[in-house]
Amino acid sequence: MHHHTKRTGRTSSMSFDKNSIYALLNNRHIHFTYTEHRPVYSMEELDALEIPADAVICKNLFLRNSNGKQHFLLTIPATTPVDLKELAVKLASSRLSFASAERLEKYLGLQSGLVSPFGLLNDTSKSVIFISSKNLPPSAIIGIHPNDNTATVWLTFGDLLTLLSELHVEVKLIEL
Repeated sequence: MHHHTKRTGRTSSMSFDKNSIYALLNNRHIHFTYTEHRPVYSMEELDALEIPADAVICKNLFLRNSNGKQHFLLTIPATTPVDLKELAVKLASSRLSFASAERLEKYLGLQSGLVSPFGLLNDTSKSVIFISSKNLPPSAIIGIHPNDNTATVWLTFGDLLTLLSELHVEVKLIEL
């Protein structure tokens, strides 16, 4: 997919692509590395990549509450089981379900099947709450897509949290 400077059909707000994410991280002096790879669409495909030895592969779920007024982006280690009923209780939310591709595009500017915390950079309305696990140490290196499934960015969970806070994203860490 080639990015042209002229954007069509999108709101005037800039959406963050791979290179603008690398630039943002560099500007904020956040240490990261990245792996460029063929497009991956599943956790299994990601397993086949060269990943840093100490990295935690995460899964990212974009969720909505029952009336569709509240959205959550959940990023947790891929091995952590998720029970949406239990999660709703912990978040004091109504019933949670997976948000549609339309909502993913609307709120995070992301294509279906590509959910990443970096999509929160596109959430100019600041309406999505970022959720993660209290048990994930800030020093853990996590791999997340830079809004593009042809690369994975490796950075520490702590740096991601700092970045999101600086960008005024609401962050909730819960026991999972």
